[in-house]
Amino acid sequence: MRDLTHVTDGGVRMVEVGGKRDVLRRAVARGRIKLRPETIRLIKEGKTRKGNVLAAAQIAGIMAVKRTPDMIPLCHPIPITGVDVSFELGEDYIEVTCEVRAFYKTGVEMEALTGVSVALLTLWDMVKSAEKDENGQYPFTRIESIEVVEKKKYEDSTG
Repeated sequence: MRDLTHVTDGGVRMVEVGGKRDVLRRAVARGRIKLRPETIRLIKEGKTRKGNVLAAAQIAGIMAVKRTPDMIPLCHPIPITGVDVSFELGEDYIEVTCEVRAFYKTGVEMEALTGVSVALLTLWDMVKSAEKDENGQYPFTRIESIEVVEKKKYEDSTG
C-alpha cells in the first residue's frame, strides 16, 4: 500500500513542494451529465430560460479551477497558466472536458476535476426547470463518469 502523503501521526499536513523544480504540467478531466433529449434540443437552439447554458458553464468551470485551493483544503495554490473547458453534445448528454496547464512544482489534476465538476453542476442549474418532472424531481438527470483522462509532466520544460 502506498503511503498517504497528507496524513501523519499528528494529523494532516500540506505536502512540502518547495524543493521541487517548476515544470510544465497538464491535466485533462472529463465528466458527463445526462439530460432529456428535449433539453439538449433547447440548448442547441439557444432557447433555454436562463440564457447561454454552455457559456455559463465554461465561465463557472474556469472560475472553479482558479478557486480549487479554496474548496479542497490541502491543495496548493497553483499559478494556472491556461484553462480550456469544452463540450460535446450527444442526443441525451453533454460531456464536459477541462484541460488545465501550469508551470509549477505540483500537478493540476484536482483543478481539472474541480473545473469539470462545477461546469457540470452549472449545466444542471441552468436547465433544471426543463429537467424537472411534474413532482419537481429529476428522474432522468444525473452527473456521471467524472475522471482524470490525462496527467502529464513535461520534464524538459525548466524555466
